[in-house]
Amino acid sequence: MEVLAASQPVPAWHAAGPNRPVGAWCAVDVWDSERVLFIDYDGPVPHTLMAHIGEVGGTLVDKLALLTPHAAHAWEGMRGEDEVLMLLVEQDAAEVLADLAAALRLTDLTWPRPDDEEVIALRALAWARCRDHLPDWPEHQPLVQGERARVLDAFAQVGAPAAEEAGTARSLAELFLDYAGNYLSRGPLCWSPGQIAVFLGDWLPRKTVLDQAHRALLPAVLKRWVTFALTERGVPTPWIAPVVAAVSRHGPRRPPPGGRLATTTPQQEQAGRSSSGTR
Repeated sequence: MEVLAASQPVPAWHAAGPNRPVGAWCAVDVWDSERVLFIDYDGPVPHTLMAHIGEVGGTLVDKLALLTPHAAHAWEGMRGEDEVLMLLVEQDAAEVLADLAAALRLTDLTWPRPDDEEVIALRALAWARCRDHLPDWPEHQPLVQGERARVLDAFAQVGAPAAEEAGTARSLAELFLDYAGNYLSRGPLCWSPGQIAVFLGDWLPRKTVLDQAHRALLPAVLKRWVTFALTERGVPTPWIAPVVAAVSRHGPRRPPPGGRLATTTPQQEQAGRSSSGTR
């Protein structure tokens, strides 16, 4: 190693100064189910590090890219009018890098890990930029009992069902809230079309056995629940409708007498489209 160090020329980047973050932005969708991070860097070759983070089914860094400087400024112009609302907000660079580091940590625990060379290189660069900002593991913080009761009581006042159905509707609301508290990483009221698909198509058939009364009321109560939850969060009405529609799209089919709850999974939906010759 000493011979190599003495005989080989110093690389061109040896004397270059470090790349420093000089600006950061975050665009979060209206359901808080995905976000895009932009971090601008100075240095010998100014550039922007971009990360797309999804929250459906768990936190995952879906994409990393190196862009031209100030790429965030073009964000609004790139969004179509029919695309989900994702407003860009300038944030402290340290906070954005901490968000990226926490998301990368969870992504690295997801199997299988991507093995594309470009992805590996960008992941290594991203870790080099944000590792010093990696936060401690967050502690799970369930809703305190008083807040849980307030949410359930408030829901009971919205489109209250007939008296004989009130108990069933309440127990379904408790099921939705318990699921969300454990699996919706951005908060127990952060439902989105994707979260609905995972809940109805994956978790519910595997984890629950519902009686006939609960099966019959589930679609209507879930539509009321997501409308209530997103209204509580201040989501604009036009963006509540796609989440409600997802309940119909992925919701339970009528099971045979005494059978388990049947749902349409995303995989089944894709298989059906393929077999019919549509995509």
